[in-house]
Amino acid sequence: MFSNSDEVLRFIADEDVEFIDVRFCDLPGVMQHFTVPPDFFDAEVIEEGLAFDGSSVRGFQSIHESDMLLLPDPATARIDPFRVQKTLNMNFFVHDPFTREAYSRDPRNVARKAEEYLASTGIADTAYFGPEAEFYCFDSVRFDTTSNSAFHEVDSIAGWWNTGTDEEGGNKGYKVNYKGGYFPVPPTDHFADLRNAMVTHLIGSGFSVEKAHHEVGTGGQTEINYKYNTLLH
Repeated sequence: MFSNSDEVLRFIADEDVEFIDVRFCDLPGVMQHFTVPPDFFDAEVIEEGLAFDGSSVRGFQSIHESDMLLLPDPATARIDPFRVQKTLNMNFFVHDPFTREAYSRDPRNVARKAEEYLASTGIADTAYFGPEAEFYCFDSVRFDTTSNSAFHEVDSIAGWWNTGTDEEGGNKGYKVNYKGGYFPVPPTDHFADLRNAMVTHLIGSGFSVEKAHHEVGTGGQTEINYKYNTLLH
């Protein structure tokens, strides 16, 4: 969407963006974020970076050397379709605030270094990755562990175990049999519209989606296939 920081700042001003969501990845791979109003997100911030407490992020710094720095990756900036107020999401790289070197425990920096190393070997100049997103659309997920008990329970309107459930509006009986989800049409497939909405938002965020369908599993197993791209795309 953007090739440089100037384009990002111009877009923020021209499109009346109300917030910038600053995002980075912790060591286990979970995205973290904080939000900045546009008045406090200017060319100086992009150049000098945004500070945060690295000791409170899993796998990062200890308390006596907690200061860390975030520098933007303009190519990742996208409007968040789910926020009430107009918000621009953007991924950032984590850096040392004193040396400004890329942080060794930032997964996005690790990925960038891997791409640079591949190019330096002469084996290839680009590596492509094409993950398949497979997941379940559950209506309920419950779990707990106490001093005298432990349990987990998942539920889905499409699960074969719900053939006898009393449902609001009446149980129509269209449930996915055990290992029978690949891939009947609606109404047995309860999630076609949901997948289409997901694909629409993914395409709007810069993904190239090849197909989406119900997977083998009962209880809402779903798959969305992206076209291959570079690791940091």
